[in-house]
Amino acid sequence: MRIRVLAVGTRMPAWVAEGVKEYQKRCPREWQLSWCEIPVAKRHGATAEQLMNLEAESIRRQLKTNEQLVALDVRGTLISTEDLADRIADWQMNGQDTVILIGGPEGIAPDLLQQSRHRWSLGKITLPHPLVRVVLSEQLYRAWSINAQHPYHRS
Repeated sequence: MRIRVLAVGTRMPAWVAEGVKEYQKRCPREWQLSWCEIPVAKRHGATAEQLMNLEAESIRRQLKTNEQLVALDVRGTLISTEDLADRIADWQMNGQDTVILIGGPEGIAPDLLQQSRHRWSLGKITLPHPLVRVVLSEQLYRAWSINAQHPYHRS
């Protein structure tokens, strides 16, 4: 099973890269967890819709036909850590490769949201995109720890 995270935005602060790297190295090798940054669309007076569509084009170029798409979206279904662990266990059982998408400042283009098999929200609060990367990294590791009955997760 492969889990890829496509994240719109480049040149993250060092603390973001360090946080993501730390949790990525803790995750099991059989996940083949990887991260891919998608450049933010150039702003030059474009509308939010135009920017999302430009970013969507870049995202689509990175998608593979055998991967299911999961979009992180503020309007998505709230997902708990335990729900995430259950989903990952299902993906592992089915050998399902998955892409988790973190959109840009304007969000994710509507057609990509419709194409997504799941739309998840990390909570009702607004998180800055760099922090979402670290939170997602930690939650993926925590979900693994639940499934592996590792003591990291203590509920």
